[in-house]
Amino acid sequence: QVQLVESGGGLVPAGGSLRLSCAASGRIRSPYDMGWYRQAPGKQRELVAAITSGRSTNYADSVKGRFTISRDNAKNTVYLQMNSLKPDDTAVYYCNVRLYYSDSMYSDYWGQGTQVTVSS
Repeated sequence: QVQLVESGGGLVPAGGSLRLSCAASGRIRSPYDMGWYRQAPGKQRELVAAITSGRSTNYADSVKGRFTISRDNAKNTVYLQMNSLKPDDTAVYYCNVRLYYSDSMYSDYWGQGTQVTVSS
């Protein structure tokens, strides 16, 4: 099992910044991808950003140029730096780890979620 602990959410005015962190522990071993998803009230969960074990990144179009994902493999931790926040960014943000057993077999693990609220 893999456990994920998130931190860094909160309330921020529009235009502000937040940094989310997610530390993985337990049976974590390479290769694994890490990412952040979010879910706003009444909406489906969506990918915000992801980073592979090789540090390739992928971003939702809505956050490109504003958010930056990074990881520290020594600490099994993923970060999401969020700048120029907008009210539309308000959501519960979930950390994800995808642990690979082969090219086609993997398991997904999720954090408990952290609330990000951007006031207008």
